[in-house]
Amino acid sequence: MSGGLGPVAVSGILGAVPTLSIVVPIHNEEPCILPLYDRLTAVLEKIRRPYEILFVDDASTDRSFDLLANLVETDPRLKVIRLRRNFGQTAALAAGFDESQGNIVISLDGDLQHAPEDIPALLEKIDEGYDIASGWRKDRLDNAVTRKIPSRIANWLMAKASKVDLRDFGTTFKAYRAEILKDVNLYGELHRFIPALASFYGARIAEVPIRNLPRANGGSHYGLGRTFRVAFDIFTIWFLLKYFTRPMHFFGKWGLLSAGSGSLVLLGLAAEKIWTGVDMVQAHGPLMLAGALAQVTGVILFCTGLLGEVLTRTYFESQGRRIYAVREIRTRREEKAAGGAR
Repeated sequence: MSGGLGPVAVSGILGAVPTLSIVVPIHNEEPCILPLYDRLTAVLEKIRRPYEILFVDDASTDRSFDLLANLVETDPRLKVIRLRRNFGQTAALAAGFDESQGNIVISLDGDLQHAPEDIPALLEKIDEGYDIASGWRKDRLDNAVTRKIPSRIANWLMAKASKVDLRDFGTTFKAYRAEILKDVNLYGELHRFIPALASFYGARIAEVPIRNLPRANGGSHYGLGRTFRVAFDIFTIWFLLKYFTRPMHFFGKWGLLSAGSGSLVLLGLAAEKIWTGVDMVQAHGPLMLAGALAQVTGVILFCTGLLGEVLTRTYFESQGRRIYAVREIRTRREEKAAGGAR
């Protein structure tokens, strides 16, 4: 990806380096692909900037890739990336971000719940100087019990944990300056928290109201069970933002508390033993053992999980590893020049 804002140019100029990249992760969205492509191109032509559209097929099992493969033969500004297996939305977005060339990158879902007509509003905020323009689904159409209420709780917790004042972290519909994405390495399911991760590097973030449209076909790929994964991600983000560069401030605090509590318990039991001569195992054995095991096990589990997160980041970032594997990348075939030269 290239950094910095480029000049405004006419998007119809073939061969121009794109200044705007649209990244769309796809998984079994066959009925939505053609309508989405038509709406995207109609909006992007009006914007009048050199653009590219990157569809990332996350191992669809329907005809999604076949439709995209046909489209790519007719549009030189379209690129289709096909992953070897279903790596998930975060990995699909990371693949699209890595392949994008624009100075501004916009991501949106491929199920037509995001209106391409809202792209100019996101771009307006980027042009004003913000690094990230994040969509806000002001009027959500989701089920109140399974989606709305858990989402509001998660967004509130995320805002408190990250100190980023957003009301909707979950939507994929966002615009980024490309250089911001270079500083953020994605893994797990952290794509929804890119603004929080980017805030670590001082990104300027604005929130833009967007429309939340009903799904044109099929059902949501997410359910109530995702709430628990989001909760784990929020804890991870909180830890990374607050303690990533100084983990001992976290582990040392809990270690001191655990060791101090254990020492007090042992000193108290020793004093009682000396003073009364009572048999500690008979008098307090089960309760003492249960409490000690619960405390130690809890600290070990949390510390192990958080250390694993840090080790994962170190592993991927220090070695330049990617969290996905590309099966193939298709662009329109180049025309042969005179004499057979390419």
